[in-house]
Amino acid sequence: MGTATRPSRWHRLPLLIWLVGVWGALWQDFSPGNLVFGLMIALAVSYAFYLPPVELSGRFNLPRALAFGLWFLKEVSVASFQVLYWAVAKGPHIRNAVIAVPLRSRSDLIMTAVGHVLSLIPGSLVVEVDRGTSTLYVHAMNAPTPESVERVRAGIQDIEARLIRIMGSREELAALAVAVRDHDGPGR
Repeated sequence: MGTATRPSRWHRLPLLIWLVGVWGALWQDFSPGNLVFGLMIALAVSYAFYLPPVELSGRFNLPRALAFGLWFLKEVSVASFQVLYWAVAKGPHIRNAVIAVPLRSRSDLIMTAVGHVLSLIPGSLVVEVDRGTSTLYVHAMNAPTPESVERVRAGIQDIEARLIRIMGSREELAALAVAVRDHDGPGR
């Protein structure tokens, strides 16, 4: 394994700008003095705690992103009513599960995006991430049978596929196309 090198100042600039913006938002104070202090803290954090750079694919599919946004709003709405129903009608009688979901992508960005999307949809929560194997461990509500567990796993892999189509690398897109073709089979 090679040794990791620290990113140059220019590669750290977006991170510093983001940290300063978050600092101002947290304090609800965007005065010059507060932002300068936030910059000093951001510099100290970025030097003390090395974070590997996020590797972007260099592509972004805007139509798919817009479609994903609409799909996501629908999923949040439907899941909100499902969780409400489970809480009122079934109460403590539902069976939950922690499900291991292997992802196709090895990208930290895709893995993080899938985790955030899952955590924002009511009824699911990422409880652990195994970065080495690109596996998410997800707590899912109302998964009493092996079939329901497989439906949850397939739904999570569908989220990953949607995100790969939006911002995945060309290699991830090609691997996704092969996986979908192999899953659907020649006769389907």
